[in-house]
Amino acid sequence: MAVGAALMVLLPACGVIRGDDDRGGGVRAPGVTAEPCPSAVDRKKGCIYLGTVSDLTSGPFAALAVPITDAQKAFWARVNKAGGIGGTYEVDVTTYVRDNKYNPEVHRQVYNEIKDRVLALAQTLGSPTTAAILGDLKTNGIVAAPASWTSAWEFEDVIVESGSNYCVEAMNSVDYAMEAHRPRSVMAVHLAGDYGADAAAGAKIAAERNGLTFTDVETPPGATEQGRAITEITKRRPDLVILTTGPADAATIVGQAAAAGFRGRFIGTGPTWNPALLKSPAAPALKALYEQSSPGRPWNAETPGHRAMREALPGVTPNDGYTSGWAWAYPMKAALEAMVAGGDVSRKGLLAAVKKLRTVDYEGMLPPEAGNYADDPNTATFRQTIVNRVDDKAPTGVTIVKDFSVGPTARAYTFDGPCFAKL
Repeated sequence: MAVGAALMVLLPACGVIRGDDDRGGGVRAPGVTAEPCPSAVDRKKGCIYLGTVSDLTSGPFAALAVPITDAQKAFWARVNKAGGIGGTYEVDVTTYVRDNKYNPEVHRQVYNEIKDRVLALAQTLGSPTTAAILGDLKTNGIVAAPASWTSAWEFEDVIVESGSNYCVEAMNSVDYAMEAHRPRSVMAVHLAGDYGADAAAGAKIAAERNGLTFTDVETPPGATEQGRAITEITKRRPDLVILTTGPADAATIVGQAAAAGFRGRFIGTGPTWNPALLKSPAAPALKALYEQSSPGRPWNAETPGHRAMREALPGVTPNDGYTSGWAWAYPMKAALEAMVAGGDVSRKGLLAAVKKLRTVDYEGMLPPEAGNYADDPNTATFRQTIVNRVDDKAPTGVTIVKDFSVGPTARAYTFDGPCFAKL
């Protein structure tokens, strides 16, 4: 009797509770309850809790991360209003939201606070921060949707990434520049870690394929820390700079390099841009010299997904953090639906559902094949990206100059490991 009593205490603490209904075969997984979500639309449905760990206050990507998180709350509210998941569950993404301050140690700490209370992660923001919890995600079979695009995610079953990785993005940027700007030299200016180094590796691979000279410059985060990067640009004067930093860093680099007489081109990976930069002293330089590569179309694109997003977020100041956050939620929705349909409502059931997905309905925001998690990494890697120009009349400050396309470098490249490992 004592042993039985002890087990009854331990089972809930471990997140597994045996119930008497038929959801998931009567087994309660972590983050799954028969009780309704706190803000349920239909209180007869159970609840699936998803966690969020994002850069919500003081980190370099907070201006993007807050809209990302708000968009995902709106996305799942729309799902719940439409009947939830499988007509059986609604989804809660508001109870377990934590701030990582874009710090891997903080990310790990707050993740540990919530991991036993959620089925999966609706968002884990950042490449180096997510890498800090990757081992635990894999050990526990916890599926996570990343707010990042490193090529490392192509090789991880528990990660449901959307859109092309930074390596592909940089490859396509260099190939685009060969047509648009005819560079003879390329410099990658980037933050350390999976984010910056992945794009730098892609730029290097494309530069070598196109017979261009290549220079690599690693820079620390912080607008006041860009002196060396600016010096390297103005001293070496590359024809093309591939930027992979935060938005404030990018504005400082472009603005001050231009002020020193630099007239080469900059193409910044998606997270380097924020429309607030058009109100900064660097705005004239950005308009003259900068373009943004992106894994998806901006806020005002006319697809069913973009329209649904705008309708769900009335009155907000347009920001492509909203666009990315909304798009990133579709694979998790598809996996949850497949999990419930399969009858195994658990972490194991969710991961099994992910491994069978070859396409995802992004409602036009991305092509369906961007959600391929079933094939081998080289086959599944999505290779199309977009290039935008700065446009102060556009809602988020950018307008498409080259729509979804793949350049010859990315088309021919074999993904046999993360790109940043080859830099």
